[in-house]
Amino acid sequence: MVLENLGGALKDAIKKIANASHVDQKLVKEVVKDIQRALLQADINVKLVISMTKELEQRALTEKPPAGMSSREHVIKIVYEELVKLIGKGGEIPAKPQRILMVGLYGQGKTTTSGKLAKDLHKRGMKVGLVAADVHRPAAFDQLTQIGAKINVPVFGDPKEKSAVKIAKRAMKEFEGYDVIIFDTSGRHALEADLIDEIESVAKIVDAEQKILVLDAQTGQQAGPQAKAFHDAVHVTGVIITKLDGTAKGGGALSAVAETGAPICYVGVGEHLEDIERFDPDRFISRLLGMGDIKSLIEVASEVMDEEKAEEAARKMMSGKFSLKEMYDQMEMLQGMGPLKKIASMLPGMSDKLQEQDMEATQERLVRFRVIMDSMTEEELENPKLIKSSRIIRVARGSGTTTKEVKELLKQYDMSKKAMKGFMGNRKMRRQLMKQFKGADFSKEA
Repeated sequence: MVLENLGGALKDAIKKIANASHVDQKLVKEVVKDIQRALLQADINVKLVISMTKELEQRALTEKPPAGMSSREHVIKIVYEELVKLIGKGGEIPAKPQRILMVGLYGQGKTTTSGKLAKDLHKRGMKVGLVAADVHRPAAFDQLTQIGAKINVPVFGDPKEKSAVKIAKRAMKEFEGYDVIIFDTSGRHALEADLIDEIESVAKIVDAEQKILVLDAQTGQQAGPQAKAFHDAVHVTGVIITKLDGTAKGGGALSAVAETGAPICYVGVGEHLEDIERFDPDRFISRLLGMGDIKSLIEVASEVMDEEKAEEAARKMMSGKFSLKEMYDQMEMLQGMGPLKKIASMLPGMSDKLQEQDMEATQERLVRFRVIMDSMTEEELENPKLIKSSRIIRVARGSGTTTKEVKELLKQYDMSKKAMKGFMGNRKMRRQLMKQFKGADFSKEA
């Protein structure tokens, strides 16, 4: 993951504080140097790093911890707060009628990001139109058209037209009555005068409420000058950072927002059109420090979960029923939430404990288990005790797996069932869960 090295270095600094017998000037200065080094190695702007670490050191040495908080906990809190402050406030592109101008250089992921943003706003109830206003890149119109077809959003463009201004004018007539119009503009390999002139001309015609700068996480220290040039041209109102799931340092793009004063609204975390997250500095730093992000996990889960299905599964488990069908539904929901690595990063402390190869192996095993269960009869799924030697052989053949893998699934099921019994045997946890289904009659379940 992007910023993985930074996250590791910052976690080490936090551990140094947490494991110290007491907090003194020597420890604070040592931790500040560690954080300073980590931020600079991640390509964060030098001036910002020096300013932030000076403030951190001053606060850590002079502020007294509030009642009930140890000096170690207070310094960790200060580190957290200063890191959040460093990357600025998160922004939002609201679901309301507006015109959005997307700007940035070639290769930053502008066209794909336009599609991702269109999908997000469409999902939030907006009638969205996409405009292929990039008249220089030959494949831009085709790429945006393909994206529009995937997300069920119309695209306007004309591959023969060489004036971005004319396309923008025609698009506004074409999409009259639409809530949101997103203009995917041209880029260049480097900042050039003709690019800035074209964007300024389109911006005047469009009169967009939102001017979004798209920056690749790999941009590095060049992100600052780029951000400033685009901001001077169109007054950038928000930033979207792409490819934040890769191996780039990422700090340059994150700290470039200081050049515009505009907030980071979204981050791209994968190649698929749903791989975009609204940016929240608190959550981002929390995940970076290994503190987890339960709120995001719940949001992701709620997007993929069928409420009725989830409630029905809970009812069955409350009544003590946990068959392979319930296990199958759990796996389906888990896989719908995305890669395990992404889920693990949202759980406090889990990103350190789960190695990448372990997560990949687990992901593959989940897929294999579902294939095996697809080869079982309804009766077998409802009553796994029926699956003995001859049935194991039949299921293995039907799923293209081995008898060993079928037995592994059944063993996993037994372990899950025991864990579920242990959970339901915990009165306090059971009481909390029962509150969710107040008044429900669980006695009717088999």
